[in-house]
Amino acid sequence: MKYLFCALVAAVFILTGCQGDETVRAYGAADRTWRLVELDNASVIYDATLTFPETGQIAGKAPCNAYGATMAVPYPWFEAGPIAATRLACPDLDAEIAYFTALTQMSLSEVLGDTLLLSNDEGRIMVFKADGLTLR
Repeated sequence: MKYLFCALVAAVFILTGCQGDETVRAYGAADRTWRLVELDNASVIYDATLTFPETGQIAGKAPCNAYGATMAVPYPWFEAGPIAATRLACPDLDAEIAYFTALTQMSLSEVLGDTLLLSNDEGRIMVFKADGLTLR
């Protein structure tokens, strides 16, 4: 009986240890604001950001609206869930649609110092640069 109890306690510790953050957030993307600088090898002239405010979440500012989505796949995978955004109109709505479309098509992530790369098997790529620490 004593061994069964010890085995049960060990199993609980192992399972709770597996509940940690395994997303890109835990591999260098947390506590930073990432600014989009390139989309599909072309410089970006609009302002778009990406943050990882907490485990399983992404958020940011697109060219017109603030947005948020879920993101819970383990690193190096990337998968933005359905994006929820405010609904402000602005002259950059076409750029915003392109940004959201690209973001939802990304499937891989890589953090290299102050650079975050998102890409997919079709050859699309988004390059972000870190602005610095985000406010908590």
